[in-house]
Amino acid sequence: MKLIKKGDGEAKSAKRHFAQSGITKVSPETGSQRLRVSVSHFLPDGGAEMYASSTERVYFGISGSLMVKGGKGDKYIVEPGDVLFIPPGEERSIETVENEPATMLVVVVNLD
Repeated sequence: MKLIKKGDGEAKSAKRHFAQSGITKVSPETGSQRLRVSVSHFLPDGGAEMYASSTERVYFGISGSLMVKGGKGDKYIVEPGDVLFIPPGEERSIETVENEPATMLVVVVNLD
């Protein structure tokens, strides 16, 4: 068992993201075998390119609004309290909504 305090974690920007910064709270580097948990902050006009990964993901909206677009044309607005589940291999992109910053909790599960 491990408590990660509010100010703890590793700050970094995620690959294929822009105008974004995050703080990784749980990862293999902190002792997790399959889980990565980060708090991701997006500036206005921030987001992520369309891409897919081999992991399961959950996006939990904390503040602001983010539009997540799927590779098949589907669109979801993630707002505070919303949860979006993304299965492995599914493409998605992210963008902020209405020129406002947004923050979400990102949970990634490595299936390998």
